[in-house]
Amino acid sequence: MTTTDQSGGRRFLFLLASSRLDGNTEALAREAAAALPDGVEQEWLRLKDLPVPAFEDRRHDGPGIYPEPVGNSRVLLDATLAATDLVVASPLYWYSLSASAQLYLDHWSGWMRVPGLDFKPRMAGKTMWSITALSSEDRSMADPLIGTLRNCAAYMGMRWGGSLLGLGNAPGTVLDDADALRAAGEFFVKDRAPVTV
Repeated sequence: MTTTDQSGGRRFLFLLASSRLDGNTEALAREAAAALPDGVEQEWLRLKDLPVPAFEDRRHDGPGIYPEPVGNSRVLLDATLAATDLVVASPLYWYSLSASAQLYLDHWSGWMRVPGLDFKPRMAGKTMWSITALSSEDRSMADPLIGTLRNCAAYMGMRWGGSLLGLGNAPGTVLDDADALRAAGEFFVKDRAPVTV
């Protein structure tokens, strides 16, 4: 897919982190993505389809280095580094990220310690976004999830783009949340001030 001047050379990576296929979080993410300008590259990866091994903390084992990622870990690493914008689309599971999203982030610790990869410097300047469906009308329930992603972005020197929340429980019900759909249409507007909606 080619980019245009309108796209500004942006490449969005959507990481779908639900255990359910075509769930509310994915539906909300697709609504937001539909409003991106023509020519903006989009890559969609379903973490459920790209299982990675449990993360092993080797920071204090000898030199604390990690080998080059292989298999699904390499696919995720390459897609992450190729993106200008990283969208973590995780439902709210027990007030935080899904297990697959958390495991993906855990592997960042290893990627930062692969010799010559320069993962952390290469992540600096990218933009992190969060899209989440939750079943509670109290949107503050998602604060721990949002805080995790904001803090990860800050640690990596990334820009925080914002969070998009939608109310949905049974599949498809997020599409009844008129406020969320309206916000989705404006979520990725270039150069807007980052907000939490």
